Amino acid sequence: MDGGSATRRQAVDEAMRLDGNAAAGILSEVFVPDLTTARAACASCGAIREVGALFVYAHGMGTVLRCPSCGAAVLRVARTRTRLWFDATGARLLVMTAAE
Repeated sequence: MDGGSATRRQAVDEAMRLDGNAAAGILSEVFVPDLTTARAACASCGAIREVGALFVYAHGMGTVLRCPSCGAAVLRVARTRTRLWFDATGARLLVMTAAE
């Protein structure tokens, strides 16, 4: 890919990017507590952030939450007619507040 194509791709990515709070609805289908307040450690670079601070790309096949530090996929969620698929392999750790 030439430099111009890479720049255009980056501009499109930035225009489509939301913050992690945009994934609250779909994550509430997987987790009862509000997962956007949980802290996630990126398996790629080790950065620790609240899920609500991750970058969200929610188009087409599913929702991808990416690390703002390195861009790696931390969490992925996809919905089919009968199932929700949740992949947390990009998160070294998820820490949630315990329900009282």
